[in-house]
Amino acid sequence: MKLPQVQIQSQMAQIQIQTTNARQQISQPQADLTIQQPQAEVTIRTTPGKLQIDQTGAWEDMNLMHVSKSIEKFAQDGKNALMQGIARKASQGDELMKIENGGNPIASQAMQNSYDSMKSLGIKFIPSHFSVKTNYQPAEVHIDVQTKKPMVDATPRKPEISYQPGKVETSLKQRESLDISFTNLLV
Repeated sequence: MKLPQVQIQSQMAQIQIQTTNARQQISQPQADLTIQQPQAEVTIRTTPGKLQIDQTGAWEDMNLMHVSKSIEKFAQDGKNALMQGIARKASQGDELMKIENGGNPIASQAMQNSYDSMKSLGIKFIPSHFSVKTNYQPAEVHIDVQTKKPMVDATPRKPEISYQPGKVETSLKQRESLDISFTNLLV
Protein backbone atom coordinates (compact mmCIF):
# COMPACT_ATOMS: atom_id res chain seq x y z
CA MET A 1 0.00 0.00 0.00
CA LYS A 2 1.13 3.43 -0.82
CA LEU A 3 0.83 6.22 1.70
CA PRO A 4 1.35 9.74 0.57
CA GLN A 5 3.87 11.65 2.63
CA VAL A 6 4.44 15.39 2.71
CA GLN A 7 7.90 16.70 3.51
CA ILE A 8 8.35 20.34 4.38
CA GLN A 9 11.75 21.98 4.74
CA SER A 10 11.92 25.61 5.79
CA GLN A 11 14.76 27.98 6.31
CA MET A 12 14.35 31.15 8.34
CA ALA A 13 15.45 34.49 7.00
CA GLN A 14 18.47 36.04 8.74
CA ILE A 15 19.04 39.74 9.07
CA GLN A 16 22.51 41.20 9.21
CA ILE A 17 23.04 44.46 11.17
CA GLN A 18 26.19 46.53 10.82
CA THR A 19 26.67 49.56 13.11
CA THR A 20 29.12 52.42 13.06
CA ASN A 21 29.36 54.13 16.46
CA ALA A 22 28.75 57.83 16.71
CA ARG A 23 31.74 60.01 17.58
CA GLN A 24 31.64 63.17 19.62
CA GLN A 25 34.58 65.34 20.62
CA ILE A 26 34.27 68.35 22.94
CA SER A 27 37.13 70.64 23.78
CA GLN A 28 36.90 73.72 25.96
CA PRO A 29 39.48 76.44 25.25
CA GLN A 30 40.49 78.38 28.33
CA ALA A 31 38.89 81.76 28.81
CA ASP A 32 40.99 84.91 28.50
CA LEU A 33 41.29 86.19 32.05
CA THR A 34 43.12 89.24 33.37
CA ILE A 35 43.01 90.23 37.03
CA GLN A 36 44.47 93.40 38.45
CA GLN A 37 44.51 94.10 42.16
CA PRO A 38 45.17 97.75 43.03
CA GLN A 39 47.02 98.16 46.28
CA ALA A 40 45.05 99.22 49.31
CA GLU A 41 45.72 102.65 50.76
CA VAL A 42 46.87 102.40 54.36
CA THR A 43 47.46 105.45 56.53
CA ILE A 44 48.86 105.12 60.02
CA ARG A 45 48.86 108.01 62.47
CA THR A 46 50.70 107.57 65.73
CA THR A 47 50.49 109.79 68.77
CA PRO A 48 53.66 109.02 70.71
CA GLY A 49 53.45 107.88 74.31
CA LYS A 50 54.47 110.26 77.06
CA LEU A 51 56.34 109.30 80.20
CA GLN A 52 56.71 111.93 82.88
CA ILE A 53 59.06 111.29 85.79
CA ASP A 54 59.03 113.71 88.73
CA GLN A 55 62.09 113.19 90.96
CA THR A 56 61.73 116.34 93.03
CA GLY A 57 60.52 114.34 96.06
CA ALA A 58 63.58 112.06 95.88
CA TRP A 59 65.95 115.02 95.54
CA GLU A 60 64.26 116.75 98.49
CA ASP A 61 64.68 113.59 100.60
CA MET A 62 68.43 113.75 99.92
CA ASN A 63 68.55 117.52 100.62
CA LEU A 64 69.46 118.17 96.96
CA MET A 65 66.71 120.59 96.11
CA HIS A 66 66.43 123.83 94.22
CA VAL A 67 67.70 126.92 96.02
CA SER A 68 64.29 128.57 96.31
CA LYS A 69 62.81 125.32 97.65
CA SER A 70 65.64 124.91 100.21
CA ILE A 71 65.21 128.53 101.35
CA GLU A 72 61.48 127.92 101.75
CA LYS A 73 62.12 124.66 103.69
CA PHE A 74 64.72 126.25 106.01
CA ALA A 75 62.40 129.20 106.61
CA GLN A 76 59.57 126.81 107.52
CA ASP A 77 61.89 124.75 109.77
CA GLY A 78 63.02 127.99 111.47
CA LYS A 79 59.43 129.12 111.95
CA ASN A 80 58.51 125.70 113.43
CA ALA A 81 61.54 125.82 115.76
CA LEU A 82 60.61 129.38 116.82
CA MET A 83 57.03 128.33 117.58
CA GLN A 84 58.27 125.33 119.58
CA GLY A 85 60.68 127.60 121.46
CA ILE A 86 57.88 130.08 122.23
CA ALA A 87 55.64 127.24 123.41
CA ARG A 88 58.46 125.84 125.61
CA LYS A 89 59.22 129.27 127.09
CA ALA A 90 55.50 129.91 127.76
CA SER A 91 55.15 126.49 129.40
CA GLN A 92 58.27 127.05 131.54
CA GLY A 93 57.04 130.56 132.42
CA ASP A 94 53.74 129.09 133.60
CA GLU A 95 55.66 126.62 135.80
CA LEU A 96 57.68 129.48 137.36
CA MET A 97 54.51 131.46 138.00
CA LYS A 98 53.14 128.52 139.94
CA ILE A 99 56.32 127.94 141.96
CA GLU A 100 54.23 127.99 145.09
CA ASN A 101 52.63 124.68 144.09
CA GLY A 102 55.80 122.89 145.06
CA GLY A 103 58.49 121.05 143.24
CA ASN A 104 61.70 122.55 141.97
CA PRO A 105 60.88 124.10 138.56
CA ILE A 106 64.20 125.96 138.22
CA ALA A 107 66.29 122.78 138.56
CA SER A 108 64.02 120.73 136.27
CA GLN A 109 64.04 123.47 133.63
CA ALA A 110 67.81 123.75 133.85
CA MET A 111 68.06 119.98 133.21
CA GLN A 112 65.70 120.21 130.24
CA ASN A 113 67.52 123.15 128.69
CA SER A 114 71.06 121.81 129.24
CA TYR A 115 70.78 118.56 127.26
CA ASP A 116 69.69 118.02 123.72
CA SER A 117 67.03 115.42 123.13
CA MET A 118 68.17 111.94 122.17
CA LYS A 119 68.46 111.31 118.48
CA SER A 120 66.55 108.33 117.20
CA LEU A 121 68.52 105.69 115.42
CA GLY A 122 67.04 103.57 112.70
CA ILE A 123 67.37 102.58 109.12
CA LYS A 124 66.21 105.30 106.80
CA PHE A 125 65.84 104.80 103.11
CA ILE A 126 66.95 107.78 101.16
CA PRO A 127 65.06 108.59 99.08
CA SER A 128 61.86 107.42 100.72
CA HIS A 129 59.53 104.95 99.09
CA PHE A 130 57.37 106.25 96.25
CA SER A 131 59.12 109.63 96.26
CA VAL A 132 59.63 109.39 92.49
CA LYS A 133 56.31 110.08 90.77
CA THR A 134 55.64 108.68 87.31
CA ASN A 135 52.84 109.33 84.87
CA TYR A 136 52.56 107.40 81.64
CA GLN A 137 50.24 108.20 78.78
CA PRO A 138 50.30 105.33 76.26
CA ALA A 139 50.76 105.91 72.55
CA GLU A 140 47.74 105.85 70.28
CA VAL A 141 47.81 104.30 66.83
CA HIS A 142 45.10 105.11 64.29
CA ILE A 143 45.07 102.85 61.22
CA ASP A 144 42.86 103.72 58.24
CA VAL A 145 42.63 101.19 55.39
CA GLN A 146 40.94 101.94 52.07
CA THR A 147 40.51 98.66 50.22
CA LYS A 148 40.16 98.55 46.46
CA LYS A 149 38.22 95.90 44.58
CA PRO A 150 40.07 93.73 42.07
CA MET A 151 39.50 94.44 38.38
CA VAL A 152 38.59 91.19 36.63
CA ASP A 153 38.25 91.03 32.83
CA ALA A 154 37.07 87.63 31.61
CA THR A 155 36.35 86.68 27.99
CA PRO A 156 34.76 83.24 27.87
CA ARG A 157 35.25 80.97 24.82
CA LYS A 158 32.61 78.66 23.47
CA PRO A 159 33.31 74.95 23.59
CA GLU A 160 34.39 73.31 20.32
CA ILE A 161 32.12 70.38 19.53
CA SER A 162 32.49 67.96 16.61
CA TYR A 163 29.88 65.25 16.16
CA GLN A 164 29.82 62.42 13.64
CA PRO A 165 26.56 60.56 13.80
CA GLY A 166 26.56 56.81 13.92
CA LYS A 167 25.01 54.50 11.26
CA VAL A 168 23.04 51.34 11.43
CA GLU A 169 22.87 49.30 8.18
CA THR A 170 20.66 46.28 7.90
CA SER A 171 20.75 43.72 5.13
CA LEU A 172 19.44 40.29 4.45
CA LYS A 173 22.09 37.72 5.21
CA GLN A 174 19.98 34.69 4.26
CA ARG A 175 16.67 34.49 2.44
CA GLU A 176 13.84 32.42 3.78
CA SER A 177 12.90 29.33 1.91
CA LEU A 178 10.16 26.76 2.07
CA ASP A 179 10.37 23.44 0.19
CA ILE A 180 7.36 21.15 0.13
CA SER A 181 7.69 17.76 -1.43
CA PHE A 182 5.21 14.94 -1.80
CA THR A 183 6.32 11.36 -1.85
CA ASN A 184 4.58 8.04 -1.78
CA LEU A 185 5.82 5.74 0.81
CA LEU A 186 5.41 1.99 0.29
CA VAL A 187 4.36 0.14 3.26
